[in-house]
Amino acid sequence: MRADRTTFHDSVLAVLVAAVSVVLFLGRDGGRLEPPGLFAGRAPDAVGVTLVLLMCVPVAVRRRWPLAGLCASLVSATLLSALGYGVGLAGVAVVVLLYAVASYRGLAAALGGLLLSLVVYGVGAAAGPLTTTRWSDHVAVLVVLVAVWGGGRSLRLRRAYLEELRDRAARLERARAADTRAARAEERTRIARELHDVVAHHVSVMTVQAAAARKVLATDPESASEALSAIESTGRTAMAEMRDIVGLLRADARAELTPQPGLRDLPALVEQMREAGLSTTLSVEGAARRVPAGVDLAAYRLVQEGLTNSLRHAGAGARSEVTVRHGRDELEVRVEDDGLGAAASPRRPGHGLVGIRERVALYGGILTIGPKAGGGFKVRARFPLKDGQ
Repeated sequence: MRADRTTFHDSVLAVLVAAVSVVLFLGRDGGRLEPPGLFAGRAPDAVGVTLVLLMCVPVAVRRRWPLAGLCASLVSATLLSALGYGVGLAGVAVVVLLYAVASYRGLAAALGGLLLSLVVYGVGAAAGPLTTTRWSDHVAVLVVLVAVWGGGRSLRLRRAYLEELRDRAARLERARAADTRAARAEERTRIARELHDVVAHHVSVMTVQAAAARKVLATDPESASEALSAIESTGRTAMAEMRDIVGLLRADARAELTPQPGLRDLPALVEQMREAGLSTTLSVEGAARRVPAGVDLAAYRLVQEGLTNSLRHAGAGARSEVTVRHGRDELEVRVEDDGLGAAASPRRPGHGLVGIRERVALYGGILTIGPKAGGGFKVRARFPLKDGQ
């Protein structure tokens, strides 16, 4: 549809140019439209009018084949000069086609069109049967041709510049969309990791507490009641943490701005594990100092996952130890168990430990996971601190 509309517009322009060219060609008969000193010669007739029309026909394809149209128009113009009619101001079509070549073709084709127009004009002026004694007329024609060509080139360069701006804007939009998708994927991964840590830890604690309550329900109802109360408290805590995390996914909901857990919450975590039946101790070495929030959360999640892992696999009666060492330029966190509990199960790196590895790597830390010599399991991470932070 766009091509048809372009062809129609060019055809209309060709008709207008033909009408103007014929009027200017015939106007020389009375000398009214032909400036003094410009070509004047053989009186207009049917042959001359036909050549003028043939010179204007290529304007209809000025955008599809501008260089070929210019060549065809120059052939008719050369015949007009050779037969003694002269072109004069009737060469409007040549000017239009030269402008089209400069506007719609590359630099090589545009220079070729300009050079061809100048050569044809020069040869016709020098070897044709009609001459003029005023060099100013020749200079004026040359200036017009060069000016029209320059205007066409300027339009093409501006069009190319605007196209480049549009392409750049499209590339930036695509890059921004890709960055947005990557950020969303990273945020989903982070939220999924947080949910896994929260759910895995609290569900493991609740499972152990429920098993303990079931065992003593008939013989020690008071202990069973305490275990059930602990399960209720753990469930409420898990629901609160999950609600805060899931709230980040809801655009129409405002998550509560509660602080993220960190090293300061390790005593409560250790106490929770003790209540769940895992004998746990906490040791802090070195002067405690403030660490970056990301490292603080990563260290807490590492201890949480390590203790959850011990609770699941070390067996009843196992002992676990958490060690936090504040160094001058690093923070070291260790979670170790003796693996000597009853019904201890084999350890396999699960999603939680994989998530811990990602957390530690994010902050340039070094993570060591594996069995201990003599039995048990250890999880050890070292986080580098810059400038003591």
